[in-house]
Amino acid sequence: MSALDGQVVLVTGGGRGIGRAHCLELAARGAAVVVNDPGVDRDGSGGGVGPAEAVVAEITDAGGKALAHNGSVTKWDDARDMVARAVSVFGTLTGVVNNAGILRDEAITNATELAWDAVLDVHLKGTFAVTKHACDYWRSMARGGHTVDAHIVNTVSGAGLWGNPGQAAYSAAKAGIGALTVVTALEMARYGVAVERDLPTGSHPDERFVLR
Repeated sequence: MSALDGQVVLVTGGGRGIGRAHCLELAARGAAVVVNDPGVDRDGSGGGVGPAEAVVAEITDAGGKALAHNGSVTKWDDARDMVARAVSVFGTLTGVVNNAGILRDEAITNATELAWDAVLDVHLKGTFAVTKHACDYWRSMARGGHTVDAHIVNTVSGAGLWGNPGQAAYSAAKAGIGALTVVTALEMARYGVAVERDLPTGSHPDERFVLR
């Protein structure tokens, strides 16, 4: 039996980079994985079928279980559907990795409202939207008498603690995710989402806060 047999984990931004690595590692350890990725470029432009399906193919070819989801974390209904699809296909949801993000680096004096809104929408709103719908599901399960042992991992960054020139929007979004992580931990412990906060200790760009 693998370490994560019976676990079902939703990974946003799971088609490339760190998200893809999360998906492959989770599947290798026995979890069923919902790979969410709308297929956009690094700056959030474009989009379409592709990266999520490619990761799902890697997982299933290796004997694992996975499902592609092409919705955007910035859309409330898409975030709700990610959770609903995990439950309908795999019977439950036990974890979320909020990893989706884009970059539109601009100095404050050159910043545009469009770029600011786009970065905050994907990173901060997107993390909240998926977290909210997952937490709704876990709360309903707990109130229905079911035992809940759920986990959320929110990808943050040293930029959210110390800032980074040219990344006002990205740094602000990551700082916001850090605060959101703490509040989620405080509110969800009563519903079986046991919480431990793992604070960044260095300046690595992809440190994490963990809810367990």
